Amino acid sequence: MTRIPNDIRDIIEQSIYIPMAVAIFNRDLTVIENSPFKLHRPYLTVVEEALKLAQKDLADVKRHLQKHKIKVHQVERDEAFTLYSFIYNGYEEKHNYFNPRIRNKVAELMEMYLFKLRK
Repeated sequence: MTRIPNDIRDIIEQSIYIPMAVAIFNRDLTVIENSPFKLHRPYLTVVEEALKLAQKDLADVKRHLQKHKIKVHQVERDEAFTLYSFIYNGYEEKHNYFNPRIRNKVAELMEMYLFKLRK
């Protein structure tokens, strides 16, 4: 049984997914800059704005983790699963995440940041 409340677990999971989205946006910026597009600027603008939103959310998540003294560490990774250790209120819990689930969650998050711009 987990001792971590659902709202705190959601923040912890965001601390896993958002840095991955930020890394992908940064890599995409490099790809767009080096691509043979005739006009780079529109694509760069969209990705840069999504990156700014993700970085702002990441800063908020990090502040929340620090305020509540929550630690998140990746312990182990293989081709199918990634094991994370969460320390909350003096208790350590280890949770295994299926890598395709992580990939899907990061993709959903990236879509949210990209399409949030249009609203």
